[in-house]
Amino acid sequence: MQDGFCYPESCQFAIVICSPMIFPPLLALLLFPAMLLLIELGRRVRSRQNCTFESNAIEGAVFALFGLLLAFTFSGAVARYDAHRQLVVQESNAIRVAYLRLDLLPAQSQPRLRQLFREYTTSRLYLYDTVVKETSPESQRLQREIWSEAVAAATTPDASRLLLPAINNMADTMAVRQNAFNMHPPGIVFLLLFIFSLGCAFLAGYSMTVGARNWIYIFALAAAVTLTIYATLEIEFPQQGLLRLSHTDNTLINLRNSMN
Repeated sequence: MQDGFCYPESCQFAIVICSPMIFPPLLALLLFPAMLLLIELGRRVRSRQNCTFESNAIEGAVFALFGLLLAFTFSGAVARYDAHRQLVVQESNAIRVAYLRLDLLPAQSQPRLRQLFREYTTSRLYLYDTVVKETSPESQRLQREIWSEAVAAATTPDASRLLLPAINNMADTMAVRQNAFNMHPPGIVFLLLFIFSLGCAFLAGYSMTVGARNWIYIFALAAAVTLTIYATLEIEFPQQGLLRLSHTDNTLINLRNSMN
């Protein structure tokens, strides 16, 4: 149940999988033994059927489709991760421009706004470690105060023409960061990843020849798929796993330290 809407049971697993509150190492820990079990299950089904028929074309098509899905999901996660870092730099530049244009205001109005800018810049730090959303209530409050103070203090044409658009651009950049922060692939994509992982594990076991198990190949397949999906989830949800974007805040920290 979310926002008064009850999801059907068939969609609940997809919602859980795509939730950023799921710790990526936990999912990897569950996927690895599940793949080992499916490989062994496929091997036992093949041995009980005593079937000599092989369809390399079908296996190749399924594995190729799984590889494409995994590759596109991974590349999309990396692209969004890079976008997050670039947006931090863009926001830092927008704040810097607006802060420098405070010189256009009367001298008596500048100290209050400069202090608000310092507090606003501080509120934009460490968002990946402290909040679920990319915009904190403190940032929104300070943004409103900065706008109100700037509108009241912008009594000259230059201040109105240059400062107010810069502050508006600063607010727009924050909104863009928030949208990018909440932008993820549909839950069905992650659900398909796990279904294909288990399905390919079963096919891999089914294609094994009856006899002694080759544990090297079994563990290699399960580990390779698990590690790749784990890395994809880490990059897609950097605020929940071991990966962090805190180092990207260096530009904002340097900006805040430069504010007099």
